[in-house]
Amino acid sequence: MAEVEVLQLLVSPAHRLAGRPSDGPAPGPPDERVTRVEVRRELGLVGDRYYAHPAHRNAAVTIMASENLPTDADLRHTRRNILLRGVDIDACVGATISLDCGTGPVLFAVKCPARPCAWMDVTIGPGAQRALRGRGGVRCTPLSHGVLTLGPATFRVVAGAGADAAP
Repeated sequence: MAEVEVLQLLVSPAHRLAGRPSDGPAPGPPDERVTRVEVRRELGLVGDRYYAHPAHRNAAVTIMASENLPTDADLRHTRRNILLRGVDIDACVGATISLDCGTGPVLFAVKCPARPCAWMDVTIGPGAQRALRGRGGVRCTPLSHGVLTLGPATFRVVAGAGADAAP
């Protein structure tokens, strides 16, 4: 078990990073970054554009480590949903993890890496796509209902990769 911090949460009903990166991102709604999010088992984050979308059900939630980003970058630059400090989330592919913000544990199956795309060079800066290879976060399936909030949280690998080791 590890103490981590949920730094940012992003729930966006809009697809801001579509088309060619050279065209720039579309403006997003002003309330994409939230302080609280509802998680629904096998559906995703309530209000997010991937919520209950059949093509994305197995990877509806993306989690990234803040340690891999420049200090001024945020989730609007990466289109990830959860930004954590204090855990190497990229090492958890294949594991089941638990994240508890004080409202009870929320379980996620960490399915695959969230590979950085060419948009990263536009939204974060030149060279970001290459720099984030292998460190772009993970795509997850929620395995339980729950609530996540900003602030301190407990992180635990429940099963799979690294379950017996500290994160």
